[in-house]
Amino acid sequence: MKSVERAPQKILDELIQRYPVLAVCKKDIAKAYGTLRDCYQEGGKLLVAGNGGSAADAEHMVGELMKSFHKPRPLPACFQQNLAATDPVVGAYLAKTLEQPLPAIALVCHESLSTAFLNDKDGKAVFAQQLLGYGKKGDVFLGISTSGNSENVVCAAVVAKALGIAVIELTGNNGGKLSRYADISIRVPEDETFKIQELHLPVYHCLCLMLESQFMKADPNKSYFVMEENYE
Repeated sequence: MKSVERAPQKILDELIQRYPVLAVCKKDIAKAYGTLRDCYQEGGKLLVAGNGGSAADAEHMVGELMKSFHKPRPLPACFQQNLAATDPVVGAYLAKTLEQPLPAIALVCHESLSTAFLNDKDGKAVFAQQLLGYGKKGDVFLGISTSGNSENVVCAAVVAKALGIAVIELTGNNGGKLSRYADISIRVPEDETFKIQELHLPVYHCLCLMLESQFMKADPNKSYFVMEENYE
């Protein structure tokens, strides 16, 4: 199916049309998009963490950002040429197969590191340790927690603030302890865990669509990826 070009604001408006209950979150979703847009424009990345269903959401969101979601993401011609020049066969294959990414890391996916830290130290700091290793000023940390009180997510948010990394929380009505450290709070208007999770998915899908619309242009030579001087 052919993708339809939509401006980020139109994507957000359509989200509210489909999910009127999220109207109370509209301004905060717009703020989160603006923060992520600025992050990517400056060469930063997104770091995401959560537990249980929210861990699955973290991985899901990263999957939508690191490859095509709704729009094709062909590589710019200059990088396709670099690949082909490196290896005429493998490079040509990669030039047609790879897609432009929006850099994102789910802190829930590194089993060896996570289990080693859990065994040697303390599980409450497992995301914080990873954020300390991967994060840098200009990145964004998204903490997903239905209660807002997940201790390992809160610890990661504290490290993020100490590093000068913007913090976005995606929670339920309460916001929880995570709100103390969040620069932007997206609190979906539900209190039960499964109902909160049902509304989290359209929110982060909307953010992914908005970012893809902003950075992945019809002409791949004008898209995000060529902002990197390495590929000019």
